[in-house]
Amino acid sequence: MKLTPRILMVAGMTLAILVPLLLIRGLIHERQAYRLEAVRAVTASYAAAQALAGPVLVVPYVETFEVERADAQGVVRRVRQEVERQWTYFPEALDVDGELKPSARRRGLHEVRVYELAAAIDARFDVAIPGDADAVVPRRIGRPWLAYGIGDVRGLRGTPVLRVAGKTVAVGQGLGARAGSGLHARLAAPVAGGRITFDSRLDLALGGTESLAIAPVARRNHVAIRSSWPHPQFNGAFLPRTSRIGAGGFVAGWEVSALASNAQAQYRAGASLPAVAGADGEGGPTAAGLDGIGISLLDPVNPYTQADRASKYGVLFVLLTFVGFFMFELLKSLRIHPIQYALVGLALAIFFLLLVSLSEHIAFAWAYLVASGACIGLLGFYLSYVLRSRTRAAGFAAMLATLYAALYGLLASEDNALVLGSALLFVVLAALMVATRRIDWYRLSALPDSTT
Repeated sequence: MKLTPRILMVAGMTLAILVPLLLIRGLIHERQAYRLEAVRAVTASYAAAQALAGPVLVVPYVETFEVERADAQGVVRRVRQEVERQWTYFPEALDVDGELKPSARRRGLHEVRVYELAAAIDARFDVAIPGDADAVVPRRIGRPWLAYGIGDVRGLRGTPVLRVAGKTVAVGQGLGARAGSGLHARLAAPVAGGRITFDSRLDLALGGTESLAIAPVARRNHVAIRSSWPHPQFNGAFLPRTSRIGAGGFVAGWEVSALASNAQAQYRAGASLPAVAGADGEGGPTAAGLDGIGISLLDPVNPYTQADRASKYGVLFVLLTFVGFFMFELLKSLRIHPIQYALVGLALAIFFLLLVSLSEHIAFAWAYLVASGACIGLLGFYLSYVLRSRTRAAGFAAMLATLYAALYGLLASEDNALVLGSALLFVVLAALMVATRRIDWYRLSALPDSTT
């Protein structure tokens, strides 16, 4: 056996199998893009990922100045000029109590998680209006308004009910004089130098897709969210202070002080809503916004994410199998043709294609079991002829089953994937070193090529 050419052939065949593996990974990414299109289709007809901010009290006023201006004849005259300004006040305390009711919408093969939030938003205001003595120039105070930022008002179910100081007030669309999506309500004009003290409560039902963000704009903020969804992801700028997650759902509570949040400064700088997670519920914020509390209704086993992670180990599968073939050639004086290497490598690559296609129709665990079982059965049957022994083929099939089981363990335990993968590679290397510890590689390299 000419050792060096065989080693080069095994290395070349391993590199060649990279082509179908890369094509399959491209297909997985394409299917992921199709799912994102399904999410966008649902948000177009239902509602996008939601964000809530407020209430914020805005008090408009007009200042009057006297300025000198030249008229058309060049004569300088003193004229009066009015400038509109506003004071922005945040609540002393904000309490948000809500329940997320999850459901699903289907677009083709894809299931998109949606929810309906039933929430009560309680706020307390106690603000002092500047007096006339504090003004450098005369000013006139107008009617203030309460503003609630809402990411996608299409998600409103029914008409929200707003009570201010115990009385129901009418709500209008928009944030008043500020650009942005939401609701507002006009209040009575205050007296210069007086105080505005009241409690407000907004009851609303709001639909959204996959993610929810809430901005803690008050001096003291308490947020409590519960849901029957058992797989939440808490993101945003603040993690819950308390949380309980189980098979029946989750309950989470946040306590956030204005001392720990930049939301008020960000609102004054022009932001009106908190940033929300990506459309698929994963990743970072999609847009800059207020510091916020974030919740995503995750799919615990995203088939495309899992299949993509599995495909990253494809080269390792092929390499280990080819090394096993090479060891049989070396120790049993077998000759395995490059075409046989290629067919086995393609069978290993087809596993990942079967996995992603089956997982679109059945649960990922079952898809993995069916795809791996089919590939192990096919390779076991084929190798019984290639290796000229059913016993050898059964041993190879057992080795492949062990590899597939180890890969599933890596996928199911993402937090421990590195240590499990390192341990697997160590075990494989140790097995190879033990199997080849007595081989005289110089003598094998010098032997003439022969067949058995």
